[in-house]
Amino acid sequence: MYHLIFVVKIKNNMRVCILGNGLASLTLAKSIVNQKIYVDFLYSKKTYPVNKTRTIGISKSNIEFFNEKIINIEKIIHKLKKIEIYSDNLEKQKLISFGNNSDHLFSIVKNHKLQQILEKNLFNNRYFTKTNYKKTINYSRDYDLVITTDYNHPITKKYFNKKIEKKYNSVAYTTIIKHDKIANNIAAQIFTKNGPLAFLPISEYETSVVYSINNYLKGEIEITKLIKYYNLKYNLKKIDKIHSFELKGLSLRSYFHKNILAFGDLLHRIHPLAGQGFNMTIRDIKFLNNIIQNKIDLGLPIDSKLNIEFENNQKHKNYIFSSGIDLIHQFFNLERKTKNEFLSKSIQYFNKNSSINKIFTKIADEGLLF
Repeated sequence: MYHLIFVVKIKNNMRVCILGNGLASLTLAKSIVNQKIYVDFLYSKKTYPVNKTRTIGISKSNIEFFNEKIINIEKIIHKLKKIEIYSDNLEKQKLISFGNNSDHLFSIVKNHKLQQILEKNLFNNRYFTKTNYKKTINYSRDYDLVITTDYNHPITKKYFNKKIEKKYNSVAYTTIIKHDKIANNIAAQIFTKNGPLAFLPISEYETSVVYSINNYLKGEIEITKLIKYYNLKYNLKKIDKIHSFELKGLSLRSYFHKNILAFGDLLHRIHPLAGQGFNMTIRDIKFLNNIIQNKIDLGLPIDSKLNIEFENNQKHKNYIFSSGIDLIHQFFNLERKTKNEFLSKSIQYFNKNSSINKIFTKIADEGLLF
């Protein structure tokens, strides 16, 4: 993995710098070069271990945007038609099922594969140039706009340290299970006594597993036993190495400082139970794209006014959506702790209503109803 800095040169000699690495920075950079804006890539040769068990979910509408405005990723995604939710309180009975069999609802992709396809395209794109990361640059003097996705950069630490943080007291364990071939197009989320466990299909033979364990660490052997116990349908052949990371929620109080805009996970981090983290970033990129394109069409500069417009439109939407995910997490935590079958059966009852099912589907796809 590279440590990335992107520099964007607007046609009228204006310059924008994007700091960071990972999928948010790469996706943002690709969206910018697609608008025929030149990007200089200041890179470091320092590499980090690649976690090949990490996957992300991308909603149908965001896949359509990705294919049309970023890069076509149809060859590396696995499409899901339904999402099913179960609970330990009802002995693993189904609580919710939304989506339909006629069209896909969500797609799963391996992080490292998406990163590879973005890097390959960018590094061969005539609007994208690689330069040595050690080049001396003055961000306040040299750039009209700075976009940072880098947690550790001095700019981030100086201007974006005021945030609302939430500790979930949970650790997420990720792995990929290998199994016999099946029609693997339904994702399952099980709210267990230990926390939410997701089975996310990535092919007919492989399924990504994300298990958010409450309160304390468990060893790899114990996690493996729990995955096998809650496995509802797979004839297992192998469970890959299990990785883990602490879960924290975050909402940034201010999205920008003068001409500097925070982006990606710096703006918002949410619990992975709904698979919506990267979808929020894609929705941010959609709106940023629209602002940039409108300014280009009107012959206006890309400057700090863009930051004001971005925050005014996206901040409240992101906060409401993040709060909604936290409410879902708290609700199922309450259901788990109280072992209250009434709560579980109430969810089953409401899910039978077709209108409510459509609402669940719309939220999963678009994030908000407005």
